[in-house]
Amino acid sequence: MILINKKIDELKNEIIKTTIDLVKVKSVAKETEGEFPYGKDVAELLKLTLEKCEELGFKTKNLDNYVGYAEIGEGEDYVVALGHLDVVPEGEGWKFPPYSGEISDGYIYGRGTADDKGPIVAALYGAKAIKDLGLKLNKRIRIVFGTSEEIGGSDIHHYLKYEKAPVFGFTPDAEFPIINGEKGIIDFDLVKDVDTSKEENVIEYFKGGSAVNVVPNFAECKIITNNLDNIENILNKFNQSNDRKVEFTKSENTIVITAKGKNAHGSTPELGENAIMTLFKSLENINFGKETNDFIKFVNENIGYELNGEKFGVGLSDEVSGKLTLNVGIVDFNKDKLEIKINLRYPVTKKYDDVMDVVIDKTKDENIGVFGISHDAPLYFSKDSELIKKLQKVYSEQTGKEAKLISIGGGTYAKEIPNTVAFGPLFPGEPECIHMPNEKISIENLIDCAKIYGNALYELAK
Repeated sequence: MILINKKIDELKNEIIKTTIDLVKVKSVAKETEGEFPYGKDVAELLKLTLEKCEELGFKTKNLDNYVGYAEIGEGEDYVVALGHLDVVPEGEGWKFPPYSGEISDGYIYGRGTADDKGPIVAALYGAKAIKDLGLKLNKRIRIVFGTSEEIGGSDIHHYLKYEKAPVFGFTPDAEFPIINGEKGIIDFDLVKDVDTSKEENVIEYFKGGSAVNVVPNFAECKIITNNLDNIENILNKFNQSNDRKVEFTKSENTIVITAKGKNAHGSTPELGENAIMTLFKSLENINFGKETNDFIKFVNENIGYELNGEKFGVGLSDEVSGKLTLNVGIVDFNKDKLEIKINLRYPVTKKYDDVMDVVIDKTKDENIGVFGISHDAPLYFSKDSELIKKLQKVYSEQTGKEAKLISIGGGTYAKEIPNTVAFGPLFPGEPECIHMPNEKISIENLIDCAKIYGNALYELAK
């Protein structure tokens, strides 16, 4: 609708300022107890956001610092735009401070600009345009702000305890045109207890990764040894014969080995380079002890640099959503325990048992435990559903392009709340930047998103 687009153009500077204000708050969620279920920083940002919504003329509600919402309109039913205020840790390698909201060359830089603060601000101002224009609605419009999407928290479960589900909804947390399929997601830990008291060389620690759903860009291992020259020779041979390299420093009876990689979202591991797996590979010819060596061998032989689970025996795929993906996101070794955390995303037509039966069977004879399992089932909407057709109409009208349906490996809030799909904000052909250093959103795209989301909310609510 031309009126909505014109109003959003008038609100452009406000949209930019509000996005920057939210990005400036470091809101990395963590599981806690008491008044702030995901930490005080996230709760403070939710409070700030709802105060801003009240200034814009919305009715607001904070549900115990788990989630909040802003609403306009009247009626029994409502439609929703659902986004999240929490972010993944910033990591390293930024050219601007990650929580500055710096503007450069038409982009706003900062953690959360694209995932998901900028897009949910765009949806908020899309709803404000509808409100300011006084457009007639048959349903309420609600903008919901979650606070623990990145850690798989219970924010939306808490929301649904007190609020009924929307009749239609979208989450601006993926890509355009429309995500009608999302792979199933399984996170789990592979753990092996070890006795290193008689090992020839001992791993004092092996750490890497910031989140299970992020390809790690750094890993480090410290080894206690009386065989410094031998280990140095092994590492030099590794560097000579491999495209991926490690660095190391020696002192007295210790050697510290580091590997660098490239961050990427766990759903697209092919866009990154896994530093943990590089370091695993460099350790395979070092003699530690049977238990430690067996675990390192198991990880290298069954995962290695492979991203689609073929070595593990879970190389599943389908025509709708493509291949399974596998990411080792975190490693945590010490003298008593070896552990890696895995993020695995399986095709929409497959089942949990298709994956985990294989994982359990593969590890049981290796004395490797499978713990900390969490699961989000796949999501799939028919091309004939009313929600899909309405969003296709809006996208085509606003962009002049075909609203193709796509499936993704990323898991969004659409899995957590009924009648909802992922819709933007990444436009076709744009480079992926979420969960990476120098995350950014172009101001032009931010405003275009506000127009698309404003028109979509009106189409769903009228």
